[in-house]
Amino acid sequence: MSEQPIALITGAAQGIGLACAKALGEMGAQLVLSDINEAGVQAAAESLGNGALAIACDVSDADQVNHLFDQIENKLGVVTMLVNNAGIGKPNDFLETSVEDFQRVLAVNLTGTFIVLQRAAKSMVREKLSGSIVNMSSINAQVAIPTIPAYCASKGGVNQLTKSSSLALATHGIRVNAVGPGSIDTEMMAAVNASAEAMQTVLSRTPLKRVGEPDEIANVVAFLCSDKASYITGETIYVDGGRLGMNYTC
Repeated sequence: MSEQPIALITGAAQGIGLACAKALGEMGAQLVLSDINEAGVQAAAESLGNGALAIACDVSDADQVNHLFDQIENKLGVVTMLVNNAGIGKPNDFLETSVEDFQRVLAVNLTGTFIVLQRAAKSMVREKLSGSIVNMSSINAQVAIPTIPAYCASKGGVNQLTKSSSLALATHGIRVNAVGPGSIDTEMMAAVNASAEAMQTVLSRTPLKRVGEPDEIANVVAFLCSDKASYITGETIYVDGGRLGMNYTC
């Protein structure tokens, strides 16, 4: 078994997840990247090198999640750093949003976060290991966009799940926090990047007058996983260029 801390990052094929994997790798962690996109996550792991392991998994499926952890524990050992990053949006007009789409977003973003978090915690508790879990929230846990009701609801739930699980796991030395990105330059922002008008709308609500980069989220995630954050648990840190502090646009 590896003597390095073992870090699992879900939704790691690209964007914020891949940036988080890179940051934790630079901290010396043994990396396990997971994503529903098998080809993508394999390519991501290969790009990082240093023995990074890639395993395909749909986090909304408890059987797949259990199999994921069984594989990791058989090959490497127990995960003590977890980044719960897998998430989807499915934007649509509010009145046209289907129940099926709403439930799918909750299944991945909220139920999936719970399934992975609980499974990781069970192994850490069983082996009497302390660790750090970081859930990926969003500023849309606090503010809202009318075309992504399920996403907003799911991220609000992630914040409360973070608080609840942090209380449950504190006596076991397991810290649980969340990071809430604002507008970050990832594949999810492709439509905004393609429209000057849409980008101006985003920047009008961002005091720093730019979008964030994936590694700016990853740096905060790495901090929360490190001993430098040893007295922080149950918190959501928003990395949003100042958006949540705004009273009006200018």
